[in-house]
Amino acid sequence: MILKVQDLNVHYGVIHALKGVNIEVEEGQIVSLIGSNGAGKTSLLRTISGLIKASSGSIHYMDQEIVNPKHPELLPSTGLVQVPEGRKIFAGMSVYENLLMGAYLRKDKDGIKEDLANVYARFPILDQRKHQDAATLSGGEQQMLAISRALMAKPKLLLLDEPSMGLAPLLVKEIFNIIRDINATGTTILLVEQNAMQALRIADKAYVLETGTIVLQGSGQELLSSPEVQKVYLGG
Repeated sequence: MILKVQDLNVHYGVIHALKGVNIEVEEGQIVSLIGSNGAGKTSLLRTISGLIKASSGSIHYMDQEIVNPKHPELLPSTGLVQVPEGRKIFAGMSVYENLLMGAYLRKDKDGIKEDLANVYARFPILDQRKHQDAATLSGGEQQMLAISRALMAKPKLLLLDEPSMGLAPLLVKEIFNIIRDINATGTTILLVEQNAMQALRIADKAYVLETGTIVLQGSGQELLSSPEVQKVYLGG
C-alpha cells in the first residue's frame, strides 16, 4: 500500500471541507477521484501534499505518517509529487528552467541529464521550445511541461489535479494516453478529474467525492456502469 488516507477531516474556518475521508492506493495503480466542482477533490490532494492542514485523521505514505508535515517542500524528495490544478508553470523562465525546477532536490547530475533527455524524447515539442519563455506555450504544451516538471522529481506517487482542464478534446485524449504511459513505466497515480468518463476508463480503482464525503467506490469499470454515476457524471 503506497498511500492510505484514514478518517481525514479538513475545515476552512466553519466549513467542513472533507468529512471522514478514507482512500487507499496500491503501488502501480491508477486511482481516479471524481466529483463535481467544490466536492473537495483538490482539498484532498493538497492535504496529502501537506499544503493544507488536516483537522484530524491520518495519511500514510509508504508506511510513514505524513499528515501535517513540518516541511511539505521536502515531500517530493520521498517520491510524492503533485501536478497542481491550472498547471502553475513558472512564467518568465524558459521551458528548460521549469524542468530543472522539478529536480531542485536532486543531486545526481547524470540522472538529471538522462531524465531531461527522456522528457524531450517523450515530448519533442518541449525540446524544440526549451529556450522559450514557458508562458508563451499553448495550454496543452503547458500541461505537458507541468507533468514533465513533476517527472523530473522522479515520482513514486504522482498526484494529478485536473490535468485535462481547459484543453481541446484531441489534447484531452493525448493527456490521458500520457498518464497511462507514465503509469506503465512504474509510477503510481492518484488522479483528480472532472472528465469522469476518461478518468474512470483508465482507473484501476475509483472514488466519487460529494461535498467532502466519499459516496461511491469500486473499480473504474464498476463505476462506469453504475446508474448513479452515469446519471450525475456521464450525462446518462
